[in-house]
Amino acid sequence: MNIFLRFVLRVAITIVMMVLGGRAGAGAPTDPSGTWLVEDGRARIRLERCGPSRDRVCGFIVWMKEPADKHGQPYRDSQNPDPDKRARALLGHQLIMGLQATPDGRYAGEIYNAEDGRSYSVSLWRDSADRLKLKGCLIKFLCQTQTWQQTLDVQPGQLVGLTGDLNGPRADKEWAAVPAPKPIQAKAK
Repeated sequence: MNIFLRFVLRVAITIVMMVLGGRAGAGAPTDPSGTWLVEDGRARIRLERCGPSRDRVCGFIVWMKEPADKHGQPYRDSQNPDPDKRARALLGHQLIMGLQATPDGRYAGEIYNAEDGRSYSVSLWRDSADRLKLKGCLIKFLCQTQTWQQTLDVQPGQLVGLTGDLNGPRADKEWAAVPAPKPIQAKAK
């Protein structure tokens, strides 16, 4: 299947999820999967299911308003505390790490900030069908909330491939592995 068809399929699935998302039971978190424009408009983040059992939510930078410096070089994760990750491009890298559903209908975990190389506590939830609230905290009482807008269009330079594909974002190694399906065993008669 070519990249364009996979993208169209992903958009169709996102629309169906948005329509059905309003029918979720009280307290059950509404799936935040989709592509979101951050509040200041500098980036688009794709949220998707991740982890071995696909019960977590990870996020990847799939578009940046300014993906390169004044010399035309891609911005790098130069502040990362892991020296092996400092050379990776920011476009396509994972910044939201395996958020878990919470009893109050949100997803919580950590978000990585490439500007300072630190991770922060974060929770997110759908505010409406096309709006996501993201609350990040340095410490419990020093928090900031942003509103992200869902996008269905594609901007020039946006990564549209599936995670791990040539034209897609790259998951950190701990979130990249998807278990192989278990073999079906024949029942004895």
